[in-house]
Amino acid sequence: MKLYYREMGEGQPLVILHGLFGFSDNWQTHAKRLSEYFRIILVDLRNHGHSEWSDEFSYELMVEDLKGLFDEMELNKVILLGHSMGGKVAMLFAQKHLEYLEKLIVVDIGVKAYPMHHQHILAGMHAINLERIKVRSEAEAILKQYIDSDGVRQFLLKNLYWKEKGKLAWRMNLKVLEREMENILSALPEKEVMLATLFIRGELSNYILDEDIDEIEEMFPDSQIVTIHGAGHWVHTEAQDEFLGALLSFCLR
Repeated sequence: MKLYYREMGEGQPLVILHGLFGFSDNWQTHAKRLSEYFRIILVDLRNHGHSEWSDEFSYELMVEDLKGLFDEMELNKVILLGHSMGGKVAMLFAQKHLEYLEKLIVVDIGVKAYPMHHQHILAGMHAINLERIKVRSEAEAILKQYIDSDGVRQFLLKNLYWKEKGKLAWRMNLKVLEREMENILSALPEKEVMLATLFIRGELSNYILDEDIDEIEEMFPDSQIVTIHGAGHWVHTEAQDEFLGALLSFCLR
């Protein structure tokens, strides 16, 4: 599958993968700052953003989609960054196609399987009747009944767009993503990767716990873990300066 991407800057390629329910637009602000140092490529994974929808969805397929993009753009010595689900895609890519990469950055996701925890988000999105909603504020009011976090609501609302006059639609393939949720939350295959890797976690997030570190270091022996204090799962937006500082320190050394 051909993936949609945005590009800015020049130099060594730094490819950024969004998380579940996200798309490349989520990383635009970071890309502008990082484009002073790198050629930034923001990718929409399948069933997200402006990339095509497919009834088939798995980490293996997303990895092969990405490999196709790398081949098409003739990319090498890539710094690959992924957040949450995108981090799992990035780690699996490193396991399968290490020869394309120079460094790996994984943002607030571990190698383990995760329990289902998106029920309230899915319920909120299902509660929005896209046939009846005429203004975005109505959708936000509905989400507020299910999701306390204003940041999460705004993140989801970015996916709503005007498909035609008076008709909103989701940029994500909600039906397939919900169906594949168990696979999205599954563990990474157990395979060692010898690649300089940076894990960045939010202090207030429960995605990478202290007890997860040994397993991460077994699979990624040349790795370091940086904890951003006061930040949660969306560490890159909640503590942008600290996040970019850790990233640049790793990438530019």
